[in-house]
Amino acid sequence: MLDVGNKSPEEAVGADAPAVGIPAPASAPKASGAPDAAGAGAPAGLAPAPLRPYLIVAGVLCALYFLYSWVQYAHFRTPSWDLGIFGQSVRAYAEFRAPIVDIKGPGFPILGDHFSPVTALLAPLYWIWPSPVALLFAQAALFAASSVVVGRTAQQVLGSRAAGLGLAIAYGLSWGLQEAVKSDFHEIAFAVPLLALTCRALILGRWSLAASWAIPLILVKEDMGLTVAMVGAVLFLKGSRRLGAALAAFGVAAFALTVLVLIPAASSLGQYDYWSKIEKTGEGADTSFGQIVGDALASGDRWEMVFHLLAITGFLALRSPLVLLVLPTLGWRFLSQDPNHWGMLWHYSAILMPVVFLALVDGARAVRTSPRAWLVSYGRVVVPVATAVALALAAHLPLRELTKPETYRADARVAQARAALAAVPEGASVETDVSLLAHLTADHRVYWAGTSQDVDPDYLVYDLRGWSQHASDPELLASQLHPRARYELTHRSDGFAVLKRR
Repeated sequence: MLDVGNKSPEEAVGADAPAVGIPAPASAPKASGAPDAAGAGAPAGLAPAPLRPYLIVAGVLCALYFLYSWVQYAHFRTPSWDLGIFGQSVRAYAEFRAPIVDIKGPGFPILGDHFSPVTALLAPLYWIWPSPVALLFAQAALFAASSVVVGRTAQQVLGSRAAGLGLAIAYGLSWGLQEAVKSDFHEIAFAVPLLALTCRALILGRWSLAASWAIPLILVKEDMGLTVAMVGAVLFLKGSRRLGAALAAFGVAAFALTVLVLIPAASSLGQYDYWSKIEKTGEGADTSFGQIVGDALASGDRWEMVFHLLAITGFLALRSPLVLLVLPTLGWRFLSQDPNHWGMLWHYSAILMPVVFLALVDGARAVRTSPRAWLVSYGRVVVPVATAVALALAAHLPLRELTKPETYRADARVAQARAALAAVPEGASVETDVSLLAHLTADHRVYWAGTSQDVDPDYLVYDLRGWSQHASDPELLASQLHPRARYELTHRSDGFAVLKRR
């Protein structure tokens, strides 16, 4: 299915009549015909693609992403502890401190968990807006910016503004991005536009630029080194053998360095803890490599995720070598024993979205010269079909909640949570549950109730839904979790309890 030697836009169009709904690229002066540093000339004859329409689409997408994230935050619907973790680490960077995240454990250095120094770039934003909400906005803006890259590339390569705008919308509403928005902030927000720019450069034949956009991915997360290596492999297949081999070696070396040296050196555990996601079952039992592979290949959840990943491109992404870039991420997710990594939920598929959508663009260009008439015909309609499918699926994805009045309605629990937060003085150290973690990180030293047994914070704030067996006696709960200290109840509602250390 892969078309490694696919042609430039003007070559592809020259062999066939213009596609229905996707006209041939307009002839344009050769603005970038100088050879690339790797020896490949950038394609000439690209259709013009004004920036303004795509900025409008991106602005709307950014507003939708941020509104969803903000409503979820304001109504205490945070799905995990990750926003609190990143809020704590970015605050540390903003205050020129080591990125210690007490939520993971007292004094825990976050670079010993995942290697994501790129989040330090958010420190200036935190100076202006010292709140985890700033991180939610940054992620919304980064995701939205990547839609500009996808849409303009589609218009320039396929020669149709309708195709470009349609694909920008389809991409912006894709399930991978929507699930990532639902999951609050994660470091992969930086990888999404970087991968979009990398794929664009690959499509346009700008090999050195592709490598330049790919290299910073190693600062996003440790596994991205393998994706960088795969970019090198694609460059090698495309004919830039020296640069491709060098980039592939760099990516593998970066991955090995981070997981074998840098993370263990920073971790209080002295090792890369996530090997256990592969080596042990969800119950903590050891497993063999053969069992891991067998379970992965037999998993319906994993294959369903792959099916949906390719289906949103009408499977035409398979015609492009760019689709190879999804393999490193799919590889570790298939091998993982953690069910959270298998399906379509959480943020793990966000980095795959720019790859498959731009692979669709590359594939639509490639099939224009196919000797199979049915494939040529299919390539003419696949972009509008993908757009229609995206709009249909959006009715069942997280952003649909923005159309429901109850989404914005604050119930009694919201008022109780706000009252509990108000009962904790600014600057105090506090232990709390997942639902309140992020709300306290901006001006408190925060611990999670599951990892702070070695310290006795000034305040304990408990969401009593998670401690139903102790809801009638929060002081007894405090004495069991912190036997060395004594706490007295200072605030109580149906949903929350606040205790102060005596």
